[in-house]
Amino acid sequence: MTTDIQEQAAAPDENKIIAERRVKLAALREQGVAFPNDFRPEHKAADLHAQYGSKTREELEAEPVTVVLAGRMMLKREAGKKAAFATLQDASGPKADGRIQIYATLDLTGEAAMAALHHYDLGDILGVTGTLFKTKTDELTIKVTQLRLITKSLRPLPDKFHGLADQETKYRQRYVDLIMNEETRRTFKARTAAISSIRRFMEKNEFMEVETPMLHTIPGGAAAKPFITHHNALDMQMFLRIAPELYLKRLVVGGFDRVFEINRNFRNEGVSIRHNPEFTMMEFYAAYTDYKWLMDFTEAVIRQAAIDAHGTATLTYGGRELDLAKPFHRLTIVEAINKYAPGYTPEQLNDADFIKEELKKFGVKPFATAGLGALQLALFEETAEAQLWEPTYIIDYPVEVSPLARASDTVAGITERFELFMVGREIANGFSELNDAEDQSARFLAQVAAKDAGDEEAMFYDADYIRALEYGMPPAGGCGIGIDRLMMIITDSPNIRDVLLFPHLRREE
Repeated sequence: MTTDIQEQAAAPDENKIIAERRVKLAALREQGVAFPNDFRPEHKAADLHAQYGSKTREELEAEPVTVVLAGRMMLKREAGKKAAFATLQDASGPKADGRIQIYATLDLTGEAAMAALHHYDLGDILGVTGTLFKTKTDELTIKVTQLRLITKSLRPLPDKFHGLADQETKYRQRYVDLIMNEETRRTFKARTAAISSIRRFMEKNEFMEVETPMLHTIPGGAAAKPFITHHNALDMQMFLRIAPELYLKRLVVGGFDRVFEINRNFRNEGVSIRHNPEFTMMEFYAAYTDYKWLMDFTEAVIRQAAIDAHGTATLTYGGRELDLAKPFHRLTIVEAINKYAPGYTPEQLNDADFIKEELKKFGVKPFATAGLGALQLALFEETAEAQLWEPTYIIDYPVEVSPLARASDTVAGITERFELFMVGREIANGFSELNDAEDQSARFLAQVAAKDAGDEEAMFYDADYIRALEYGMPPAGGCGIGIDRLMMIITDSPNIRDVLLFPHLRREE
């Protein structure tokens, strides 16, 4: 992801440039014109380009178009005291069509406005009124009749030609990144388009959008280490949500057959190019469905989101094509190991002691309680997962690592569960839901035992959820889609921080 932001020197705020701008602001305060809030733009740059960009100079002269527009001044070129060109940027387009040139002259704009323009700085937000025309180079331009300073910028914009020496500056000062970088603006507009697409798709398929708590008394719905907080008034320990799953399924018990939530989750885990402690998921549940239906539906949701955000289901990630238009592949854990790490015999992959020794080569030490299924999954993660470039469902996960999933009716020890991978990373997780209260209670107890044995990510026992199941939940399927990782793929972004407006970083020193 390219960037135009220059690394800011570690200088005090009151440096020479800022001090000069503060003097200009002080003069505006004395005149009583600092930070006005009575200018109302009526036009956007992108709309003007779309509607009038193809007009000839003669056509614009024959039918003058009056415009009222506001934007940040990104460029200024003065031709003595009698004329000046400047470029304003507004929020109307991620590309250059969000910018438009203005032309001010002594005769038309006025002596006072021209004198003021001379003192305006790059970064200032201006309001202009004028008429459209084409320059000799056929650039659509506003001939200014009225000019006002709306907001005085005290800090200078970065030098757009030097790039960013410190990548973290882009993430810490996202507001500057958005001002300077078209690609960043395009990324986040694509994110909004994808989320809007998902919401429309779910509503079209009769899902009801709901909201569930972010503060939980018991962390549940995923195997993850929670953030812990304290509620003073109630004098009780609480946890930030790691997943909305158990609350959403309570709603299925209550009679809402199809529910979804686009939610923020919090997990007290490491930070990497694929992990942020606060992240967005879209989680949904549908009564009277199973994991096979879920795979078809999840595939359709993701494909449509890519089309609406990117314009096509055929993407490019890291210079390599990724086709979401084709049906997604489906493999079991063992099939994936055999395909991407050939050489293991069936006997070896069914020998827990052999897999434990094999995992040592990768520096992995499984929990003492890990059974054959968990060991096979660990070997898959080390040997095959990173090679799953094309969209692939890995199916039939072992019971011991799937405490909320329905067990298979035909194969002992596995569940009706899948995880979706593409470009070597997990994007979604879904399964036929376990609606047997007694089985779920036993699974929770096994998780408690695993926690007691040292697994910090094992689940707690949720007695209220068991009580809800005892009232009866219809058979259902549920899935969670990682929005941030999906957006990394759709926007060809190598780092999860590139698709988060305000990613978490270490404290500035």
